[in-house]
Amino acid sequence: MNTRQLIECVPNFSEGRDMTIIKQITDEIESVEGVKLLDVDPGKATNRTVVTFVGEPEPVIQAAFLAIKKAAEVIDMSKHKGEHPRMGATDVCPLIPVANISMEETAEWAHKLGRMAGRELDIPFFMYESAATSPQRRNLATIRAGEYEGMAEKLKKPEWKPDYGPAKLNPKAGATAIGARDFLVAYNVNLNTTSERRANSVAFDVREQGRVKRSGDPITGEIMRDENGEPLREPGACKAVKGIGWYIPEYGIAQVSMNLTNISVTPVHVAFEECCKSAESRGMRVTGSEIVGLVPLKVMLDAGRHFLQKQKWSTGVPEEELIHIAAKSLGLDDLTPFDPKKKIIEYKMADENANPLINMNLRSFANETAKDSATPGGGSISAYVGALGAALGTMVANLSAGKRGWDDRLEEFSAWAEKGQKLKDTLLRLVDEDTEAFNQIMAAFRLPKESAEDKAARKKAIQDATRYAIETPMRTMEAAFEVFELAETMVKEGNPNSVSDAGVGALCARAAVHGAWMNVKINTGSLADKELAADFLKKAEAIAKQTDEAERRIVKLVEEKM
Repeated sequence: MNTRQLIECVPNFSEGRDMTIIKQITDEIESVEGVKLLDVDPGKATNRTVVTFVGEPEPVIQAAFLAIKKAAEVIDMSKHKGEHPRMGATDVCPLIPVANISMEETAEWAHKLGRMAGRELDIPFFMYESAATSPQRRNLATIRAGEYEGMAEKLKKPEWKPDYGPAKLNPKAGATAIGARDFLVAYNVNLNTTSERRANSVAFDVREQGRVKRSGDPITGEIMRDENGEPLREPGACKAVKGIGWYIPEYGIAQVSMNLTNISVTPVHVAFEECCKSAESRGMRVTGSEIVGLVPLKVMLDAGRHFLQKQKWSTGVPEEELIHIAAKSLGLDDLTPFDPKKKIIEYKMADENANPLINMNLRSFANETAKDSATPGGGSISAYVGALGAALGTMVANLSAGKRGWDDRLEEFSAWAEKGQKLKDTLLRLVDEDTEAFNQIMAAFRLPKESAEDKAARKKAIQDATRYAIETPMRTMEAAFEVFELAETMVKEGNPNSVSDAGVGALCARAAVHGAWMNVKINTGSLADKELAADFLKKAEAIAKQTDEAERRIVKLVEEKM
């Protein structure tokens, strides 16, 4: 499981007709290492282009800054015409948390971008949504009211002093809103009907806005209104969902087309289930669904867990299986094949050449280890043996969760299986990381040593790499030690037919701890900071001692139960 922080940036530029201008802007984005350009969507009528790119926070805000700067150079707002509301060359630039980062952290990065752009560029910047500095500025429409043509006068008012940059309009670049908002998923649910009207009825049941209330007949009756003359509405089942029904001639079916504006409030699987309920109540059936664009990995993992829970089955299964269950349960293959590598942001971002060892088959991995090269070595093998130990404990947890007559303990064993999967994935990552740590040491030794500066830089690089080569097996020791709690619980509480499997898992964990300990010891000898080296050794020895005690205890329990 990937743990790096990812944010998405979706800037809207006020140019949708001249592709040479658009390319100059996207070239700036692609010039930043660590950023992946996912989509460029120009609109001629709106004269506006929506660009989507993703990466870790630092490179994303650097790419966003360069794009805003370039847009200010190549777009002249005084000559801009288009159907979409707009106020600047870069009209809006939202940051969206995708993986392993909170909305609060994302808002902080938005402010970092705002400060940088406000300092370097002669453009007024307003912060909106979760990055807003006041409640009045949360809504983008409020900030943009009056558009480019009215912004010069608006900026003269004290209450509209920008958050960053000058309190005057840039005649050429206009003004820009920078924000942090939730991820929006475009999601369509397929129905076994060709009726747009009937699809709309499902959409009205599901969307937050619901439907207008009518007196008498719900279709032909008179619209009911409040004391201000506003139509009364019957809210739908799902908050943060917009939706409408339409007919797609290409597929010969009607769909409920939805925008899920906050997947923390209404996840994809909840919207799907509500469509199923509504369709069934109206004599229709949902045949599948489609995700338009990309989704974060969490969307698929949460859906997979939801459907496994509905099946009264353990959720402690591998990531790949969770995605498979989600795709099949949501019917994502109904219209076109669903390819996780193309539809999940983290997978699309992944380096195909990363993790070369754990992506090998068993024979290839063994052959690679047997070659006359130093890697993969004992550290990688220790991590892999630990992963096997975690996998065995997880297997027993899953077998226990599915044991006939143990239905009341499903949730308990499922939780243990999920913990085991996390430990397994952590240790699998450490297989390649240990080899990378060794490679960094070798790279440091190959650095030039001609001048005094060269020698100093080389010495520092060697020490930094050596510390990393100690910290990596230390993490293997820590993760492998956690396997004992899983293994011991499964020996005591798990399916008695698999007690020996849990025992073997504990033996694997011991081998992993002691193997990684050897790597800690051999590398601390090269660490110049002897006090730090002693701390590493003391910590490692304590883990090894606790490991031996846990292994003896578990083996004794296994022998008693066999």
